[in-house]
Amino acid sequence: MLANQVVSHLALNLRFSPHRTEPVVLDETLIVTSGSALSVAEVHDVLDQAWIDIRNGRALGHKSVLSLPEDAFWREAGFDTRPGEFAGERLGWKLSCLYGANPDFAGVKVIGANAFNRLLGLRRSRSTYILMEKLTMQPLAIVDATALSAARTGAYASQVLGLCPIKTDAITVFLFGAGPIAEAILASLSDRAARPIARVYLKALRLESARALVASLSTSLPFELIAVEDNRFLVEADFVITATNSDKPVFADDELRRDACLLHLGGDEVPVETLRRVLRQGQVGCDDLATVSRRNSQSLALQFSTTGSSLEALGPHLGILELGKTSNWRLQPGAPLSVTCVGLPVLDLYVVAALFQKYLVQTAV
Repeated sequence: MLANQVVSHLALNLRFSPHRTEPVVLDETLIVTSGSALSVAEVHDVLDQAWIDIRNGRALGHKSVLSLPEDAFWREAGFDTRPGEFAGERLGWKLSCLYGANPDFAGVKVIGANAFNRLLGLRRSRSTYILMEKLTMQPLAIVDATALSAARTGAYASQVLGLCPIKTDAITVFLFGAGPIAEAILASLSDRAARPIARVYLKALRLESARALVASLSTSLPFELIAVEDNRFLVEADFVITATNSDKPVFADDELRRDACLLHLGGDEVPVETLRRVLRQGQVGCDDLATVSRRNSQSLALQFSTTGSSLEALGPHLGILELGKTSNWRLQPGAPLSVTCVGLPVLDLYVVAALFQKYLVQTAV
């Protein structure tokens, strides 16, 4: 095939015009004013396809994280000691890079995060995504993906709830956390819960944060949302979700029902006793063994790394399942379930690409 024929053939397969020399910059304002923001239902639909492609090997990605020492932050910020406002909380001062590719697109998400930001009136984290055409790796768009990142993480809630072998007809949920991820979790459960939800108890590190989220959302949700200040209602929960910035477990194992199902989205939030019990009596899983293991910041991975082993090495031998391998977990009714999700990098690619394509449709002349 002659060179010009190769170019013509390749151009037919590109997902953009070669004459577009500059990427579109989609900030939050343009995303909203152009009508390009994805609904919760659209996010779920896009992620359905993402999981199909992940499981059949058509989509792949990796994550790199540079975690900076908290002591250095306090010193450089001019504090002699850790301020009381951050007692029991991880700063999560880090720079993360998530990159992935699928049959049509490739991309890189860069995240900067620090819990201290709230004292400055800033978000804890901001995500910027560079979306590229896969064949040429030319940038198509630079997208503020902060809201999309929360939405794709929140979508794990309805996905994992669909796996839970819960026998009751009206589910009670206990959610730890009241930030953007918690809000996205509630939106996901509202849009696509596998079975009716009666109520959600909401607990945060700061009670005022939980109350504020309840005040802003309670009238728009199809279930009762209740802010609580302690764990006394935890024993009622069929489904427990942790999405906090806590630096230690947020509950004790004896506070849980023995058949409760759990989803962990934060850091070291879950007691080792809970993980060991569920491993013996029920089913433990994660979104991806290698990714959770190498990130080594969540309770499941830390259970192995602190003893000199790794989740990646021992997980398969212990029967720990992966969302990225199969959706058919065949769980026994009434058995406890514990699922840890770190957030697969390629999921961001799918939601950002969908937003970009919606933008092109919305702005087409």
